Amino acid sequence: MSLSKNDQQSAPPHAETVLVTAGRDTKAQKGFVNPPVVHGSTVLYPTADDLHAHRGEFQYGRHGTPTTKALQEALMALEGPQCAGVGLAPSGLAAITTTLLAVLKAGDHLLVCDSVYRPSRNFCNGLLAGLGIETTYFDPALGARVSELFKPNTRAVLVEAPGSQSFEMPDIPAIAGVAHARNALVIDDNTWATPLYHRSLEQGVDISMQAATKYIGGHSDIMFGTISANAKAWPLIGEAIRQLGVCAGPEDVFLALRGLRTLAVRLAQHQRSGLAMARWLATRPEVIRVLHPALESDPGHAIWKRDFTGASGLFSIVLRPAPQKAVDALLDTVKLFGMGYSWGGFESLVIPFDCEGYRTATKWAPGGPTLRLHIGLENIDDLKADLERGFSAFNAV
Repeated sequence: MSLSKNDQQSAPPHAETVLVTAGRDTKAQKGFVNPPVVHGSTVLYPTADDLHAHRGEFQYGRHGTPTTKALQEALMALEGPQCAGVGLAPSGLAAITTTLLAVLKAGDHLLVCDSVYRPSRNFCNGLLAGLGIETTYFDPALGARVSELFKPNTRAVLVEAPGSQSFEMPDIPAIAGVAHARNALVIDDNTWATPLYHRSLEQGVDISMQAATKYIGGHSDIMFGTISANAKAWPLIGEAIRQLGVCAGPEDVFLALRGLRTLAVRLAQHQRSGLAMARWLATRPEVIRVLHPALESDPGHAIWKRDFTGASGLFSIVLRPAPQKAVDALLDTVKLFGMGYSWGGFESLVIPFDCEGYRTATKWAPGGPTLRLHIGLENIDDLKADLERGFSAFNAV
């Protein structure tokens, strides 16, 4: 059964349908479901007049191909009507650095959430500082009180929801209201929830970034970043991408597009398993706290429930005080939880972390050793049994 044109206008497709259909042009693809992987640099022009006018849908491989166009159109549809354009980058960090270089210049001031991704912080303290751009870090719990930190030259606010590793929930609409009143842009690292579960552009964010290496790719086999922007910010992003020569390889673009098609079913399973594991871990005697905003007990739960439509499989736990040898025994015992510095793939992961050395606006004192867990697509009973073995080793030490 097909919908009429009027029905389609009155009932826009749900996100799951958008993920499957957006950016697809089977007629242009000679009937094939997926676009070809276009390996190309040079684009030929039929006439001198076309060449002089740079006339044509595609002008040079670095600026886009049919493959990149398909992914960008699909991502724009997922981001929603506030999205004016999507840029593609060769990694999540490249998306972050490109964005900051696009909106800041020497003499500007940047506000950054204290719980931001550590490489983002390193970039602010390193290259941006060298360019004469000042960064001030703020407590993610400030909300509208971040206004006290604004300066006449504050140009942007960078947030991450929830915070990297520690999962604090900043009040993005409140921060956006303050920032826009002062003509500053709001930038959000939206990797944890993706636009499927958090349409941050609809909540006052001007630029939403993702490490598509994670859930968009979904299979731990690509490095990729995306930059989505509203009409106000997109000209800055588009020009920066062009001038910096930022582009992603064709194979990675194709794999990101393929991963996007199954994002809804994968992320739903990550959410189910993640919450089930988080609730189980909250009952364990070895765990004194679970850091997961979708749990009712979490301090950021009210903001998460208001602003998000779902959660992913990434969260952290605080273990009861124990020597490092006990934590290492746990890590060396588990088998299904691999140790690796990424997440968002089909596999479960665990890493120890300590934020104390790189927090400046807040004090990191969780009360015990901390582990970040990514819950993959394995059976949760098997994952629980794996962690039970790890806890036995932890307790033995």
